[in-house]
Amino acid sequence: MRPERYDPEALISLLRQRQIATMDDLKEALGTGADATVFRKLAGLDYRTSYSHRGRYYTLDELARFDALGLWSFRQVFFSRFGTLISTVEALVQAAEAGYDAAELEAIVNVEAKAALLKLVRSGRLAREQVAGRYVYLSPEPSERRAQLRARSVYDAEASRLSLGPGLRVLPDELKAAIVLFYSLLDERQRRLYAGLEAMKVGHGGDAQVAELLGIDPGTVARGRAELLGGDIAPGRVRRPGGGRPSAKKAPPRSSRRSTS
Repeated sequence: MRPERYDPEALISLLRQRQIATMDDLKEALGTGADATVFRKLAGLDYRTSYSHRGRYYTLDELARFDALGLWSFRQVFFSRFGTLISTVEALVQAAEAGYDAAELEAIVNVEAKAALLKLVRSGRLAREQVAGRYVYLSPEPSERRAQLRARSVYDAEASRLSLGPGLRVLPDELKAAIVLFYSLLDERQRRLYAGLEAMKVGHGGDAQVAELLGIDPGTVARGRAELLGGDIAPGRVRRPGGGRPSAKKAPPRSSRRSTS
């Protein structure tokens, strides 16, 4: 029996070495000039194509380390558990608690997604509604869409401008309680620095907002922020050198009285 001319192990070896590869890389590894030959060999493997870079990159399922959203990237090339960009966008929107607007989704998938969203809406695979002057993309199933819109109204509420952490629009009571609890476990210096860090995240007016949440003086928040910005932090110290109550100095011993004759 004639041995197989093109060995798929050559593809596996290359991909395990490089993590990702283009069609030209795979053809060179296989020793062929035909795309069709590569595809025939890939058909027997568990492989993925990138949803970025127009699907130019390939990897093996065993190499992909998908995150909780089903996404994985290597050297700014993006892959999805769901396959193509269209399928990925559809799956992410339908699973989202409050849907996504285009900018939110693009921040997640790291590629332009407007065309994919419009195509999905036109084919009935997603729905969209205008919320607060922008389009939000939602599940096409009515009951799920209503639940997403209810969640969106909470996310977009302006009850609190305090935003501790990326993408958090509103600070729920449970999170406030968790932050206050965490703050209570810190020592004096750590509390001051943590408050200053959160104030920097908020921006203008952050000192007052964080002080109100944590029940401390805005001056303490401002001091922590200034220390962080200036790098004025002595490791291992709760207070800055010289801070706190002055240490009591040991009084010199009284000179002994002269004996009277």
